[in-house]
Amino acid sequence: MTGKQKKMLARIIVTFVWFIGLLIGDKSGAFPWIGQFPAGFIAYLLPYLLIGYDIIWKAARNIRHGQIFDENFLMMIATFGAFGVGEYLEALAVMLFYQVGELFQDHAVSRSRQSIADMMDICPEFANIEQDGQLVQVDPDDVEPGDVILIRAGERIPLDGIVVEGTSMIDTAALTGESVPRKASAGDEVVSGCINGSGMLKVQVTKAFEDSTVSKILELVEDAGSKKAKVENFITHFARYYTPAVTIGAAILAVAPPLILGGGWGEWIQRACIFLVISCPCALVISVPLGFFGGIGAASRIGVLVKGSNFLEAVAEMTTIVFDKTGTLTKGEFKVTQIVAPDGDEERVLRLAAYGESCSDHPIAAPIKAAYGKPVEIGLVEEGEEIFGHGIRAKLEGKTVLVGNRKLMEQMKIPYEACAGTGTVVYVAYDGAFAGAIVISDKIKDGAKDAIRDMKRVGVKQCVMLTGDRKEVAQATARELGLDSVHAELLPADKVDQVEALLKQQPPGERLAFVGDGINDAPVLTRADIGIAMGSMGSDAAIEAADVVLMDDDVQKIAQVVKIARKTLLIVKQNIVFALGVKALVLLLGAFGVANMWEAVFADVGVSVIAILNAMRALKIDRPA
Repeated sequence: MTGKQKKMLARIIVTFVWFIGLLIGDKSGAFPWIGQFPAGFIAYLLPYLLIGYDIIWKAARNIRHGQIFDENFLMMIATFGAFGVGEYLEALAVMLFYQVGELFQDHAVSRSRQSIADMMDICPEFANIEQDGQLVQVDPDDVEPGDVILIRAGERIPLDGIVVEGTSMIDTAALTGESVPRKASAGDEVVSGCINGSGMLKVQVTKAFEDSTVSKILELVEDAGSKKAKVENFITHFARYYTPAVTIGAAILAVAPPLILGGGWGEWIQRACIFLVISCPCALVISVPLGFFGGIGAASRIGVLVKGSNFLEAVAEMTTIVFDKTGTLTKGEFKVTQIVAPDGDEERVLRLAAYGESCSDHPIAAPIKAAYGKPVEIGLVEEGEEIFGHGIRAKLEGKTVLVGNRKLMEQMKIPYEACAGTGTVVYVAYDGAFAGAIVISDKIKDGAKDAIRDMKRVGVKQCVMLTGDRKEVAQATARELGLDSVHAELLPADKVDQVEALLKQQPPGERLAFVGDGINDAPVLTRADIGIAMGSMGSDAAIEAADVVLMDDDVQKIAQVVKIARKTLLIVKQNIVFALGVKALVLLLGAFGVANMWEAVFADVGVSVIAILNAMRALKIDRPA
């Protein structure tokens, strides 16, 4: 509990004891003066001011700024009216129990924000740099890419980089929600925000602080609250017109009947005050955003960042999910598994491919160069050019070498022998003649098959895969994973077209999500209703374009987020129906004089407390069965 909440609790306790004393004295006849003016008025006014001075101050301040119609104004007018007609006890009770509800609300908001507040604690305060043989603490903003920083055991990693010396276990729980530490040694990449567990590490910084993982996460978290769901926007617009309407309604209720029927001013003013207390929109205004905030907090606790409640609402409506293949459903760890050489010279095919791929940073280039296992003499390669979606064309020792897919061979009119190997086939041509082919295979990610199964269980109707791989490889992967459909041999632009086609097939009220990790996935992530990106190994462009980020690249967590989103939306709708239903009923009873101020307190504070308790259920994480 914060200091402010403790002070409020003390005010509530003192006022409650005072209230009980006055109530007992009034009902028992021990205080015969309590119903007389001014003694009774002062006896109730003092505790009223103790518990409600801040409400009166906020209402006055808002009126001065032109913001008249809010819950503070309603409480002030209703309780002033109760004092005006001599209902001192009710006036004090309304303000006291309203503040009890406000304290409960503050505590609930604090709890729901805690998961995201914990995420905000990942921001590092310093970085260690060695200067003149001394270890100096500097601001992470002052460290440049290429600098070497030292991270001692127990310290938070301040910047993204590559370990150049040392071995340690890295605690990634703050980012990924996973409690199992990961080993990091020379050559391994480490990301900011994690905690160095056991040994000292020397890390060469690869990104400036503003581009680091921790900065991007903090930016996502800070922006999440500004993106409201349709339901939240409805409540905001509803409250904007609702509060003035009920205030005008209360004024009419206080004035019109006495003027028309004659007399009875005190009774009708009291009914108007009851009407105002009942109409206070606290239950709706706080419980709806609190529910969404709880859902976002629950997702962050499992290592998933949702960039706003509008995206959480969209996830709840998702029925189709489209996956990129490499790096999303497969590990993206390619290895050369087969070499096809018509003349039997496999070494030559591998050499030509390695020299051709020396011009490329495509994921397929690395395993080819690794399989070649010899240094590539860059001086022998000239005019390297990447042909988008097809492969590489370069000059090797004065002659043209082509390394790419069969579309490249067809485009360059090179007769080739189709390879039937299971995996990605890279065709090689040299000096206008087909030289051979290399088969590169990728492994399916651990848990990918379970992820598809879990998504089916939570109600996702269709799981689709898009890939640039050959049709045979894509279909084999789809069968193993249990996907509903697959589209293969696609260029990046083709993926956008496929998503467009799938979006047109979506029934009204249903959403489509795309899951990807690469820079070429950014256009598709943006076009889909919901873009889901890999946060650990994914590209910055993909993370920037996405609406939901999986911090540890675990696709199994998507099903959990769907469950969290649907539970959150159900809770929000329950609160709206409950709050509006109870208020409408008690408002009607109050207008006809059936409900008194105590029923009004329940319709305001009681409904708020019940709605807030219900909203807090969104914080609980339900694991897939």
